[in-house]
Amino acid sequence: MTDSHSPNLSEELKEQLEALVPAAFKDGNLDANTLKQLLGIEIATQDERYGLNWAGKADSYKVLQYPTSATLRPRQDQSVNFEHAQHVFIEGENLEVLKTLQRAYFGKVKMIYIDPPYNTGSDSFIYPDRFQESREDYLKRIESLDIDGKLTKEGLFRKNSKDNGHYHSNWLSMMLPRLYLARNLLRDDGVIFISIDDNEASNLKLLCDEVFGELNFICQFVVNSNSTKNNAKLVSISHEYALAYGKNKELIESWEVEKNNYDEYSRRANQLIERNLSEEEIHNELLELVKYPRFYDFDHYTYADSKGVYQTDNPGGVTTGNIDTEIIHPVTKKPCKKPEGGWRYKHFEMLRLEVEGLLAFGSDETIVPRPKRYLKDYKFQIPKSNLYFDSQSSTKWLKAENLPFDFAKSVDFISHLISVVQADDIVLDFFAGSATTAQAVMELNQKDGGRRKYICVQMPEPTNEASEAYKAGYKTIADISRERIRRVIAQIKQKADLASPMDEKDPNLGFRAFELAPSNFKEWRGDWAETTEELDKQLALMLPTEKKGAQSVDMAFELLLKNGRPLISKLELKTFHETLVYIIWADDANRNVANLVFVLESMQFEALPEILALKPVHIIFLDSVFKNNDSVKVNVALQCETAGVKFSSI
Repeated sequence: MTDSHSPNLSEELKEQLEALVPAAFKDGNLDANTLKQLLGIEIATQDERYGLNWAGKADSYKVLQYPTSATLRPRQDQSVNFEHAQHVFIEGENLEVLKTLQRAYFGKVKMIYIDPPYNTGSDSFIYPDRFQESREDYLKRIESLDIDGKLTKEGLFRKNSKDNGHYHSNWLSMMLPRLYLARNLLRDDGVIFISIDDNEASNLKLLCDEVFGELNFICQFVVNSNSTKNNAKLVSISHEYALAYGKNKELIESWEVEKNNYDEYSRRANQLIERNLSEEEIHNELLELVKYPRFYDFDHYTYADSKGVYQTDNPGGVTTGNIDTEIIHPVTKKPCKKPEGGWRYKHFEMLRLEVEGLLAFGSDETIVPRPKRYLKDYKFQIPKSNLYFDSQSSTKWLKAENLPFDFAKSVDFISHLISVVQADDIVLDFFAGSATTAQAVMELNQKDGGRRKYICVQMPEPTNEASEAYKAGYKTIADISRERIRRVIAQIKQKADLASPMDEKDPNLGFRAFELAPSNFKEWRGDWAETTEELDKQLALMLPTEKKGAQSVDMAFELLLKNGRPLISKLELKTFHETLVYIIWADDANRNVANLVFVLESMQFEALPEILALKPVHIIFLDSVFKNNDSVKVNVALQCETAGVKFSSI
């Protein structure tokens, strides 16, 4: 029987800990004080401990530990290039979505970026304030949908006002379980970036120290804005933060990113060169340009010639350098002054620099010529903790596209963070908003040829009925997110002049849309049965095991997800003797061995040899295909066992 629930994280951790330190367990339960004694840790009283505590913290762990039977239903009608797409967009409450992703993506995500509610006092978000309710009531509440399948604001989204006595506690209780589940998804060398402002920055730092470990803190970026908040009496705030933590910081390789706003500075410098200005005029213009804070990385790159923008380098700096090479000034035709201690470069290297025009000369021979260092050759650097980006760039882009959404994050900022990951890594954003992260990933892939894959999760938060978004037909934030992704794909195609049908096979130019949904299968509730008659009744209710109206493709995606396969897995349909099977190959490029096979509709026994010829690792049959014939089911199971194939039924 296939497990239809997400992993029970607390039970798995308990089993691992008990196997490692059995002496710390009494009657099957962990004795924390015994564990501390074994570790040589002094036992402190409650009021002596340092840490972050709040009303409801213990209960927020209960929310984390609830497993889910929910699934992700494919929405091909909302997707682009579903068959070949490498990206995923999920509409659904993000805590439940994170739980559904645990089996398939545990330890596989390289980078997470989130922009959670800042808890300004006007945010509406989900927070678990009803811990006295039963698990069934909780699950019913998180599936609070209207007749169109949209989350109801009354059921989920509650304003967290500053007048609320649990103002900070509610926010922390909302964040804690999501961060724990997110950490599970990170690779050992993975990293998470979290945008935040002063309202919760200090609390978030302490919370992340608890979840990720303070030894894995990387830095707190200061993200400067070109807009300011004018509602302050004392200081006008013009920055936010981005906290960075590693899952295991020691395993993270050195980072290298493009200099801040490299593309914009290069573009503006090239415009000056194309105007045929003199080198002195270009230099003066660039000196003015680097005064803008967002161009502070280029404060020395203020010279330009036909080859591009450059800064000059120190030609000396040594005590016993090359003193023999004579460099002739191009105007005075006299030997130029040499640096004290001689040239740092050998004779033939100095001649090469001279011949190739890679030396910057002064007005005459009395000034030591300096080597040119072109910006295009030094565009990368270790990230700096102080960042400057156009904070309104995404908002302007959305406005130009008639997509109403306020305060979208800068694409350049997100791209800057994403560029620390390799070209084929997974990037997750479970507070996707207007899908800035999706745009950043696709555009960065197009720019550098990468194959990064995003998973974006956005709750179907209703738009205000008086808003421009609602009037334009976008009933939820998720509607805006998907449309933005479609527009970005169209723009990338247009810019690259991609028009042939072959473009549809580009995995970067598409996304698979999914939505959080109840399981397609009935959930066994034996705890309801107290008598034999009640148990028989429960067994009867379980047949068939699939829910009424469940579609085979939806069941296939639920099973692949709950068997640890990613959402971008390719499902191939084949028919053997009128038996439809879904196949997930072990290798898409070499389809000789099947990894998973699902038989979810009617089955002819004659089809089994051909299904086994696929050499599958695991076949999952829907129980109803056996039509209550146990002998056929046993026969199929035995043939699978003989062939070395794992047999399961659900």
